[in-house]
Amino acid sequence: MAKKATSKARGRSTASSKRPAKSRAVAERRTDGGGRRSSDTTGEAFIKLLQSPLVAELVAVAATAALASLAEHGFSSSSGGSRGKRAGKAVKEAGKAAAAAVGRRLSNEIEEIRAAAKESKGGAKG
Repeated sequence: MAKKATSKARGRSTASSKRPAKSRAVAERRTDGGGRRSSDTTGEAFIKLLQSPLVAELVAVAATAALASLAEHGFSSSSGGSRGKRAGKAVKEAGKAAAAAVGRRLSNEIEEIRAAAKESKGGAKG
């Protein structure tokens, strides 16, 4: 019975506040619906970007540079205590090498785009 009494009390106290709660819920749904559309198009654009040949090439360049750095650093099982520190340093160096390789590749791409843009502007004027 105590539950019924509290549910009736709740019903009476929230009866006046039900309308604003419903209107807020509708407003929230509208903003969420708009956000979903935006995130869908953003997600689709991101997927298209990941599928582009340039991104695939950048991933390959980064992986190659990281592997080369790891191979250059070398590993030996003779030092047991400092092995973890050396591995961490090697991974850090591999990350730096990958980032540098991606940076070089991107700068090359940008330079090629600029050169092509200059050629197209020069060809259109002349």
